Amino acid sequence: MHFSVMQLALILGIIILLFGTKKLRNVGGDVGGAIRSFRSAMKEGQGESEESPDDEKIIEGEATKPASESYKFKKKDNVK
Repeated sequence: MHFSVMQLALILGIIILLFGTKKLRNVGGDVGGAIRSFRSAMKEGQGESEESPDDEKIIEGEATKPASESYKFKKKDNVK
Protein backbone atom coordinates (compact mmCIF):
# COMPACT_ATOMS: atom_id res chain seq x y z
CA MET A 1 0.00 0.00 0.00
CA HIS A 2 1.70 3.17 -1.19
CA PHE A 3 0.68 6.71 -0.31
CA SER A 4 1.12 9.54 -2.73
CA VAL A 5 2.40 12.96 -1.71
CA MET A 6 -1.09 14.40 -2.07
CA GLN A 7 -2.59 11.80 0.30
CA LEU A 8 0.13 12.43 2.91
CA ALA A 9 -0.43 16.21 2.65
CA LEU A 10 -4.17 15.71 3.16
CA ILE A 11 -3.60 13.53 6.24
CA LEU A 12 -1.13 16.10 7.65
CA GLY A 13 -3.64 18.90 7.04
CA ILE A 14 -6.39 17.03 8.89
CA ILE A 15 -4.05 16.34 11.82
CA ILE A 16 -3.09 20.03 12.01
CA LEU A 17 -6.77 21.03 12.00
CA LEU A 18 -7.60 18.56 14.77
CA PHE A 19 -4.71 19.23 17.13
CA GLY A 20 -3.26 22.60 16.18
CA THR A 21 0.34 23.51 15.49
CA LYS A 22 1.29 24.31 19.10
CA LYS A 23 0.24 20.91 20.40
CA LEU A 24 1.99 19.18 17.49
CA ARG A 25 5.24 21.01 18.33
CA ASN A 26 4.96 19.87 21.94
CA VAL A 27 4.32 16.29 20.88
CA GLY A 28 7.25 16.42 18.46
CA GLY A 29 9.55 17.71 21.21
CA ASP A 30 8.35 15.03 23.60
CA VAL A 31 8.93 12.27 21.06
CA GLY A 32 12.41 13.64 20.25
CA GLY A 33 13.31 13.78 23.95
CA ALA A 34 12.08 10.22 24.45
CA ILE A 35 14.18 8.98 21.54
CA ARG A 36 17.29 10.79 22.86
CA SER A 37 16.86 9.36 26.36
CA PHE A 38 16.29 5.88 24.94
CA ARG A 39 19.49 6.10 22.90
CA SER A 40 21.52 7.32 25.87
CA ALA A 41 20.12 4.51 28.02
CA MET A 42 21.08 1.98 25.35
CA LYS A 43 24.64 3.36 25.28
CA GLU A 44 24.87 3.15 29.08
CA GLY A 45 23.56 -0.41 28.98
CA GLN A 46 26.21 -1.40 26.46
CA GLY A 47 28.93 0.10 28.65
CA GLU A 48 27.78 -1.91 31.65
CA SER A 49 27.63 -5.18 29.71
CA GLU A 50 31.27 -4.77 28.64
CA GLU A 51 32.41 -5.15 32.25
CA SER A 52 33.52 -8.62 33.24
CA PRO A 53 30.56 -10.93 33.83
CA ASP A 54 32.37 -12.55 36.77
CA ASP A 55 31.82 -9.47 38.91
CA GLU A 56 29.13 -10.44 41.37
CA LYS A 57 27.78 -8.45 44.21
CA ILE A 58 28.88 -10.05 47.45
CA ILE A 59 26.74 -9.49 50.48
CA GLU A 60 28.65 -9.72 53.70
CA GLY A 61 26.87 -11.09 56.69
CA GLU A 62 26.70 -13.87 59.22
CA ALA A 63 26.29 -17.38 57.88
CA THR A 64 23.39 -19.39 59.29
CA LYS A 65 22.53 -23.07 59.27
CA PRO A 66 20.21 -24.30 56.56
CA ALA A 67 16.68 -25.12 57.67
CA SER A 68 17.26 -28.85 57.15
CA GLU A 69 19.95 -28.92 59.85
CA SER A 70 18.01 -26.99 62.45
CA TYR A 71 15.48 -29.78 63.09
CA LYS A 72 16.78 -33.19 64.03
CA PHE A 73 14.37 -36.03 64.61
CA LYS A 74 15.03 -38.83 67.01
CA LYS A 75 14.35 -42.35 65.92
CA LYS A 76 12.03 -44.34 68.21
CA ASP A 77 13.15 -47.88 68.84
CA ASN A 78 9.99 -49.34 70.39
CA VAL A 79 7.28 -48.72 67.83
CA LYS A 80 4.37 -51.21 67.89
